[in-house]
Amino acid sequence: MTIPQEAVLAALRSVAHPYTGGDFLAAVRNLHIDDGDVSLDLELGYPAASLLEGWCTALREAVQRVEGVRRVDIHPQLQIQAHAVQRGAKRMPGVKNLLLVSCAKGGVGKSTVAVNLAVALAAEGARVGLLDADVYGPSVPTMMGLDERPHSVDGDTLEPLLRHGVQCMSIGLLAGRDEAMVWRGPMAARAFEQLLRQTRWDNLDYLIVDMPPGTGDMPLTLAQRAPVTGTVVVTTPQEVALLDARKGIRMFEKVGVAVLGVVENMAAHVCSQCGHVEALFGAEGGRKLAEECNTTLLGSLPLSLDVRVQGDTGMPIAIADADTPTARSFRMLAHRVGLAVAGLGKDYSEKFGTIEVVHGG
Repeated sequence: MTIPQEAVLAALRSVAHPYTGGDFLAAVRNLHIDDGDVSLDLELGYPAASLLEGWCTALREAVQRVEGVRRVDIHPQLQIQAHAVQRGAKRMPGVKNLLLVSCAKGGVGKSTVAVNLAVALAAEGARVGLLDADVYGPSVPTMMGLDERPHSVDGDTLEPLLRHGVQCMSIGLLAGRDEAMVWRGPMAARAFEQLLRQTRWDNLDYLIVDMPPGTGDMPLTLAQRAPVTGTVVVTTPQEVALLDARKGIRMFEKVGVAVLGVVENMAAHVCSQCGHVEALFGAEGGRKLAEECNTTLLGSLPLSLDVRVQGDTGMPIAIADADTPTARSFRMLAHRVGLAVAGLGKDYSEKFGTIEVVHGG
């Protein structure tokens, strides 16, 4: 019996993607129909290791309902592409996509989001690096449980430290734990740029940069000099944080950096004793900000005691207890960030050779 290809495509189209609301058809490659056997590759441009089995099962069951189909083989593949950066910026060796995690107001949990986003992306199958750009108050060493100093193999570059599947670098690893960084803005920006470009990042899909707070000289310089794929803006729901977050989004728009979306942190407090949920800092602030700025609400994260405890012990909540609602919130954030990056324009700069202009004699 000949099985119509359109019937198989219709079956695949019937399975909804849980995040986009669309289907998986754009990810289908190498569809083969041989008598009653159907095989295909499912090529994803974003990490989703914990979800793949369920997605493949749903697609397989949908195709098996097509009359005449006996067997369905689905082969998932992860193909994360390099995406375009700001005009005039050149991509870094060993890094496909550089993502900024930023906030315009300190104290909103930016570093917590950056660290947990990095480990969650790695747990979902991506190659991930984490760079601590907050040279005045580096938090990554503590939150990632790092205490050794980076070393150099060639005398010119530094080897990142590997922890929880993430390649890490921070000025806090080079200075003493209690040493204050008394630097003016230009000096701090140069120090960060050295860390960024003189670290031997090894074939990263994503390099997550924990930015310093604010929209002043340091964040502005980094946004202009680093080859940025996109930024995630972290805020809390309260109005004083939202006011500054708007400024941060506008700053990135002015320098041509894509805003992937807003993360609403500390959206609600979860009582560790009774489980009662209370919006201490207001409700729906992140969603309203995203709508106002024509961007996406990537996630709403709780104010949870476990997040603080695990961060202080160097074991981020996203992997410390992966079955908790808080950990699942960070994994969902990682999926949405990956999808947002995959939706950006691709970087084709390495596909073309150098154009040589020859003047006739």
